[in-house]
Amino acid sequence: MKGVVLAGGTGSRLNPLTRVTNKHLLPVFDKPMVYYPIQTLVNAGIQEILLVTGGKNAGDFLRLLGNGRPFGLKHLNYTYQEGEGGIAEALGLAEFFAAGEPICVVLGDNIIENNICHAVETFKKQKEGAKVILKEVEDAQRFGVAEIQNNRVVGIEEKPTAPKSSYAVIGVYLYDSTVFQKIRRLKPSGRGELEISDVNNFYIQENRLSYEILEGWWTDAGTFDSLLRANKLVAETGANKVAGKDVARNPVRQDVRR
Repeated sequence: MKGVVLAGGTGSRLNPLTRVTNKHLLPVFDKPMVYYPIQTLVNAGIQEILLVTGGKNAGDFLRLLGNGRPFGLKHLNYTYQEGEGGIAEALGLAEFFAAGEPICVVLGDNIIENNICHAVETFKKQKEGAKVILKEVEDAQRFGVAEIQNNRVVGIEEKPTAPKSSYAVIGVYLYDSTVFQKIRRLKPSGRGELEISDVNNFYIQENRLSYEILEGWWTDAGTFDSLLRANKLVAETGANKVAGKDVARNPVRQDVRR
């Protein structure tokens, strides 16, 4: 399995901080934000990783991360997203890198307390389709929201005004190689973007999407409120324990098959 970290976008919700740097290079406690999703993949045993970035600060990622030595990697791959086409468009740039293998995708502003080792291992046994990780939240309207019936995800709605559940789809996705065919079928949403929720709904229509519910805290860091929350959570937990291998408890409390 290969890993993809999506770290593009303009980060407009964090303006004026993002006038001078990419959102994913902002600090979260004592590390740049992008360190956390990379470490999440590494701790799940994934060594081949692609970073997708864009904008005028793309070169800063290379200066910061190099070939991935801070994470024990022999090599770190990079690609560049031109413009603002959404998460699914950015993921589409990883097709050549994936080379037909399954992938684990982590959004660059996602930080979790525990790890995704269980999700990765169960997806390897699943062999096809997709898996998403859910977390119950109070502000579900900010995210893609899963509608669950009879222990199955029957639909995912992007940023709904009236969420059908309180379960947000966190920014960690596991896909088989057909994900790129699905991306090519997408049409821009009302926001003018290719939505990752539409990709997940394609898998639901095929009855090939499973899910797990994450234990421990999770946060994005894409708004001032969530960035502040991320800093506080990481500081309170201990930076070396976030997404770490030393978490003894099972980070997932439910594994639901298709």
